Amino acid sequence: MIGQVRRFNRTVTQHVGALNDEFLARRRPLGQARVLWEIGSDGSDLRQLRSRLDLDSGYLSRLLRSLADDGLAVVEPSEADGRVRTARLTATGVAERAELDQRSDEAARSILRPLSGRQRSRLVAAMTEVERLLTASAIRVNPADPRDQAARAAMAAYFGELSRRFDVGFDPARSISADDMELSPPAGLLLLATLRASPVGIGALKFHDYGPAEVKRMWVAPAVRGMGLGRRLLADLEARAAERGVVTLRLETNRALDEAISLYRSAGYREVPAFNDEAYADHWFEKSILLCP
Repeated sequence: MIGQVRRFNRTVTQHVGALNDEFLARRRPLGQARVLWEIGSDGSDLRQLRSRLDLDSGYLSRLLRSLADDGLAVVEPSEADGRVRTARLTATGVAERAELDQRSDEAARSILRPLSGRQRSRLVAAMTEVERLLTASAIRVNPADPRDQAARAAMAAYFGELSRRFDVGFDPARSISADDMELSPPAGLLLLATLRASPVGIGALKFHDYGPAEVKRMWVAPAVRGMGLGRRLLADLEARAAERGVVTLRLETNRALDEAISLYRSAGYREVPAFNDEAYADHWFEKSILLCP
């Protein structure tokens, strides 16, 4: 499998022109061209630019300096916040970006043109699947402090979705507590999933001195659903609970969350009678996670 991935990478880098110093015959390599395109007509916050391209600040600075030396871009303080630096295209840069767009379209046509209609459909479908899987591979899952800004943002998005989907809305104050202290070691833990530094999922555990632990706050951002992140978060929570000596995991959920119910059932959770008085719960689940000797 490793060998196949490497062959694919070699084929793609050659096809897209990554080996050439002059990408699309425009006197600059692919890295500079990509940054130029990502800055866009409206400009871009440097932090967001680094995040989207997954570049370290030093390398991005060198790329931006090259674009500035060619009169294509400038870096200046943001009008909204002087502490934030923003990259913007000059008029020459906007024209160059438009030229790159046109040439990129033609490069794509040159790949599709020799193929039959059926082959084109297969190639585009395969590219779509590869893109999704590469995106899934880029997601990072790590323990996080519930008080961190990214964790707060994910939790707010989760609560907002529950408010929209539940028949009676959602008020965290009416739900069984899972506050910052309860989701921080040793009382519990929070896993945060990020994609290029942006929060895209969470999952948490509440430990108890005796009895089962609880799975809480399971959420995956709509943009990355269908990529297996929910199952990955759940499996990671189970493994961490087992390391703590937990024998049984419990969770409850609402009937409106069809995809969550399907996930829990397919992951081996069995529906059991209600074990708490959660105001928003319609289904209660349990799973044994005993480690094999």
